[in-house]
Amino acid sequence: MKRLILFGLTLLLAAPLAAQERTRSPHGELKLDCIACHRSEGWTQVTISRSFNHNKFGFPLIGAHTTAACRACHQSLDFKGTPTTCASCHEDAHRGELGADCVRCHTTRSFIDRGRMARAHQLTRFALEGAHLATDCTACHAPTEQGHLQFVARSADCVSCHRQNYLTAKAPDHLQNNFPQDCTQCHSVTLWTTARFNHDASGFPLTGTHAHTACDQCHKNSNFQTPLSNQCVGCHLDKYNATASPPHASSQFGTDCVLCHNTTDWTAAFDHSKSQFPLTGGHQALNCVQCHADGVYSGKPTDCFSCHQKDYDGTNGAPVPDPVHTMPSFVTTCTNCHNTVAWSPSTFKHSNTTFKLTGTHITTPCVKCHVNGLYKGTQGTLTTCQVCHLTDYTNAVNPSHTQYSWPQTCITCHSGASNTVAWDAGVTLPTQYHSMFSARHQGANNVCSQCHITTDLKQSTCSSHHHPPSCTFLSQGTCD
Repeated sequence: MKRLILFGLTLLLAAPLAAQERTRSPHGELKLDCIACHRSEGWTQVTISRSFNHNKFGFPLIGAHTTAACRACHQSLDFKGTPTTCASCHEDAHRGELGADCVRCHTTRSFIDRGRMARAHQLTRFALEGAHLATDCTACHAPTEQGHLQFVARSADCVSCHRQNYLTAKAPDHLQNNFPQDCTQCHSVTLWTTARFNHDASGFPLTGTHAHTACDQCHKNSNFQTPLSNQCVGCHLDKYNATASPPHASSQFGTDCVLCHNTTDWTAAFDHSKSQFPLTGGHQALNCVQCHADGVYSGKPTDCFSCHQKDYDGTNGAPVPDPVHTMPSFVTTCTNCHNTVAWSPSTFKHSNTTFKLTGTHITTPCVKCHVNGLYKGTQGTLTTCQVCHLTDYTNAVNPSHTQYSWPQTCITCHSGASNTVAWDAGVTLPTQYHSMFSARHQGANNVCSQCHITTDLKQSTCSSHHHPPSCTFLSQGTCD
């Protein structure tokens, strides 16, 4: 019994000591009410009160830190001296290569915030663009052996990451053709698989359909080592030989294809303006073989007659030979009458001759003057009026030209261009043929019949108008 009493007293004395031991804070010198984190319902179920302000302790909780468990950072219950550097909680995957200032690339929102990483990368000698912006860091910064750099002093050359692409490329075979390992000559970070070689630097810029032609269509069997000719015929010789309309080979066409073809439209279009025979008028719409039916293209005659002889002699579909062109003296210079806009009707340019047409001569049919096929080499005689008007001279009765042997130089009386409008208008007898009186005497105004009552011009009506019958003025020059 005595022993039981002593044991009870011992328990009673030990109880206050145990209670005092349990109230000692495990967090060291943390001056904070327990209720800020603990609850009476469950001591170990920590619930941070909204009143708790981590900022007071020099480390504001922002971003992902607001949801992190306390023990994630506070490994020891003694909160005093908890480190505040990122590396104290986060393993340095860079093994110290990039220093301890994690905020250059990382944020508290997410430790792998790519936005800041990408912006930080733009300050390096390898700015990220295109597909590189979406590429995982470890795709380029692959893990290396201990002691080897993974992030610092990495090569900025494409081949350092794409060497395997270079070695396995077969269309074309990069290794076989000894292509340069400067990938940027053909590839871009935006479209790596759509390679485009800068052909301008090769001396053969790609234009037209060449810009979309597959490389192996010119570089057969993926052979890029053997230099290719930059002449069209180097690739298009088979087309040159096979072309039959017109036949290039048999007609000995030149092999400078650009004279007729271009890279946009291979359809031939020869620039005739650069030849000795520029195409004008109706010639522009003709098919080549209409003029080059004989297969001759080089040294072809350029005169009209060489193509239009049948039009000239009237055998080109005409039922009978042409009655004008077949005359012996007719010239074969077609441009004197024809042009390329409209071959017919023809119009001879008389203004280019020594006898320019005026008045009614303009509408007079050619054969009225050019009888018996007289055209060439006779202009000198055809330009005198009497050649065409001799009949008018012979048949003249008022007055009779032949009776008085008047000269056959019609322009002596029928003078001036106005007389080609009306032959009988404005006839003026020169003074040497009317010496006694002016042709305008007493208002006669060149009307012979005013004074000459008969066709005998030696008789006049002077006495009846001015003198008595006994007057001798006309015969003796005096009057009684």
